[in-house]
Amino acid sequence: MSKKQDGAINDPFSRLTKAQQTLVRLDFEGGHSNKEIAPKIGLKNETTVSHWRKRPWYEPAFNAYASKAIKGKYKSLALRTLIDLLNAKSEMVKLQAATSVLKLSGMLSDSDTPELIQAKVRKANAEADIAEQQAKAYKNNNNLTKIIFTDDLKPDDDQKGDENDGTDAKSK
Repeated sequence: MSKKQDGAINDPFSRLTKAQQTLVRLDFEGGHSNKEIAPKIGLKNETTVSHWRKRPWYEPAFNAYASKAIKGKYKSLALRTLIDLLNAKSEMVKLQAATSVLKLSGMLSDSDTPELIQAKVRKANAEADIAEQQAKAYKNNNNLTKIIFTDDLKPDDDQKGDENDGTDAKSK
């Protein structure tokens, strides 16, 4: 058995009978009453439709079908809609659309704030400075470089670096 076939068998939606799958599909589409659904799935009694929705298989199957449908048909439609909204008249709509696109692309997380992003930029710049100084130190093996980093948010009077002048460090 291929992996694709095995995955289909393990999918909660795929394990359902045709009638149960039809119920899930119709529920996903929405707008159908129990009275309309019952004959479409071969049931005489519309109350059985509501009982099926309470069964343990229903929710996992619905979620599996919804996930497939959204990833397939609706994902590209949703992305195109977001991209169209980048040209909206409202600045707030543009901002929300841009944020959503960046989050979907993995370039922005739900917990990012302007302050957090600025802190990440400062950290990245500090790490780049450290790497640059380390590269210089390796290049000029005989020179000892002392780097003192301080927090940009503190006044200059409060900033203190390491008092060690590096004289006790072993030179290479």
